Amino acid sequence: MDLERVFRMNGGAGETSYSKNCSLQKKASDKVKHIVLEAIERVLEATSWPKSIGIADLGCSSGPNTLLNIKDIVEAAETAAMAVSREVPEFRVYLNDLPTNDFNTIFHALPEWYRKLTTPSCVYVAAYPGSFYGRLFPDNFLHFIYSSNSLHWLSRVPSGIYDEKGVSINKKSIYISKTSPPRVQQAYHKQFEQDFSSFLKWRSRELILGGQMVLILLGRTGPDHVHNIFWEILYQSLATLAAQGEVAEDKLDSYEVHFYAPSTEELEEQVRKEGSFKVESVQVYETDKDAGDCSSYGVAVAKAVRSIQESMLVNHFGVTLMLDKLFHHYANLVDQHMLTQDNSISSISIALLLTKVN
Repeated sequence: MDLERVFRMNGGAGETSYSKNCSLQKKASDKVKHIVLEAIERVLEATSWPKSIGIADLGCSSGPNTLLNIKDIVEAAETAAMAVSREVPEFRVYLNDLPTNDFNTIFHALPEWYRKLTTPSCVYVAAYPGSFYGRLFPDNFLHFIYSSNSLHWLSRVPSGIYDEKGVSINKKSIYISKTSPPRVQQAYHKQFEQDFSSFLKWRSRELILGGQMVLILLGRTGPDHVHNIFWEILYQSLATLAAQGEVAEDKLDSYEVHFYAPSTEELEEQVRKEGSFKVESVQVYETDKDAGDCSSYGVAVAKAVRSIQESMLVNHFGVTLMLDKLFHHYANLVDQHMLTQDNSISSISIALLLTKVN
């Protein structure tokens, strides 16, 4: 499967769009806003207050979060500049995601966003489509890189989960679960290592010496992957449709997600192996179980997952897949788990602050 062609968040501003259903991701990134602001101050001091700063948001998607985050970064730099009587630098902002991303929704929001900036004439925004697992920018081009809720997506479904006939060995699951053979976890871990090491290699070329990088992604707190209940619930929801004859069993058996939730140890090990970055701080935290404007937390999660997974589900199961019914089941299952097994419904995020040291 060509993920660069298929995978994208739901575009536009409709009820099932990512733009309408990304509040859970924003709450997660807001918890570590202080790390981002610390990184901006670090890069300004380390680079002797340059006249122009290059900033990239990798995996920006199409919702409002990227512009809100960039606004926070700009305002932090303005505050830091005023505190030491320095001139506010220009900001070159590069928004990156896969080529199929709905960049137009972001562009439509730019005029109103500029009006809310203190110094809008100093901020220049452009799109930079492409996979962040490959090269994106020239050497020594950026001062600061930010990536939120993106790096848990792998570049591909691991090839190691398929047998010699190309059939998945991961039966009754779409991710690493209690029923998965050990080879499945090994394959996912190997793909993560390949992807994250590639990400670090290219970013080390693109960042200036002393440049900062803040990475926020879904992760886990120990060696056990099976506590990521949200993928198990998606499988159960699909299995319900299969039992009703609305999803083909062979299609369900062959559906796998290109996702990996690393531990802090795995992330730090890859940073150490690549050698270009110093880990300044690591923060692990649980995302609040907040229903927002939805009738329940289950509904909020179901809407968020649909806005992220719909492109992949439709590509695999076809346009006849009953998405409303699928995510109705999903919401109900999440709410049931909340009532009976609340501790198993948790979303762990990890925030890394890295400095380019060589």
